[in-house]
Amino acid sequence: MKNHAPNFRRHVGGAAVIEFALVASLFFMLMIGIIELARVMFYWNTATELTRMGARIAAVCDIDAGVVADKVSGFYPLIPRDKVQLSYSPQGCNLSSCAEVTVSVASGVAINTMIPFLSLNLSLPEFRTTLPRESLQSTFGGVANPVCS
Repeated sequence: MKNHAPNFRRHVGGAAVIEFALVASLFFMLMIGIIELARVMFYWNTATELTRMGARIAAVCDIDAGVVADKVSGFYPLIPRDKVQLSYSPQGCNLSSCAEVTVSVASGVAINTMIPFLSLNLSLPEFRTTLPRESLQSTFGGVANPVCS
């Protein structure tokens, strides 16, 4: 007697490939999204730390805004030099009489994502750090202060 039941084993292999393609595509999209979010958060943290570093240098050393902007842009080329701003308070004070120093990175620093088939252009918000002024001078008896150089 001949068995007329269909052989389902031959047709199951194609279904497994389709299921794998669907699940794998969702999995890889989720993984790429997590990696991109981590990269954007790294940029956010780096910009925050660079404003802190710039404010510390400006609070401790007798240097101008151009030197601070050069140092911040040198550490993190994603931030253009013209986006870094330095201000002293109260208004109109000189380097020896200022009470506080503020370093800020203006908003609009662009971050390009690397998500395939989707181009997102994100921008960082403004970052600002204010510290009390405590001038330790840029030189001590002709020797450069290592923090300032």
